Formats: sequence, C-alpha cells, structure tokens
Amino acid sequence: MFSYITLGTDDVERAARFYDPVMAKLGLIRGATESDEVGYGVPGDSRCRLWVTRPYDGKPSTVGNGSMPCFEATTRAAVDAFHAAALAHGGSDEGAPGIRSHHPNFYACYVRDPDGNKLSALCERPE
Repeated sequence: MFSYITLGTDDVERAARFYDPVMAKLGLIRGATESDEVGYGVPGDSRCRLWVTRPYDGKPSTVGNGSMPCFEATTRAAVDAFHAAALAHGGSDEGAPGIRSHHPNFYACYVRDPDGNKLSALCERPE
C-alpha cells in the first residue's frame, strides 16, 4: 500500500544514532545515507521504505498530531527490544509493551524519537 514513509528531523546524525539500533531490533537496516536524510528498509530490498529527513522546505521539522508509523515485529520479544532500544538511544516512552484491547494478540509499544515523531512496533502473533 505504501511506497515509503518520511519522518522529519532537524538533526540527521542524531536521527541515525537513534534509528540504526532501533530499526535493527526489527531486522531493518540503513540502506541510504545522505547529508539531509537516512533511509531504512529490509535487507535485500532495493528501496528504502522509511526515510528520516530534513524538511525539503528548509523550515524546522514538526510532528504530525495523530501521525504514527507502526512497524511489524515478528515476535513479542522484538517489540520489547524495539521499545528498550528506543529508550536507550534518546527516545521517550509513549506506552510500554503489552497487549492492547484491539484484539487478544495485539502486542504493541509506543515511543517518540528524539524529534518527537511517534512510532509503534506491533506483533499480532500469539506468544
């Protein structure tokens, strides 16, 4: 459904220091590094599907109220690891890992990156 998602940052180097270890917990890697953006994707995919970039209009980045990419995790342990890595690398907690009321196997966590972008990791498999 999506070709890629972009998130704004005012500090690409700081964003890379956050996203490199956090995305690695979900098996994603940095596939591109530019002076104004970094891109992440699945190993072997020719395209980056997540870009963290300085806004193209040159203005400061802002967070979207109600915007939140959610990343698929293959296990609940990966959700836990994503959350822990985010907090260890400058992110903030927006909801600890756990079952949510959406359905019995909706195991998710919520964090914010150092720029304030809200992120989620989700495993919908039984434990």
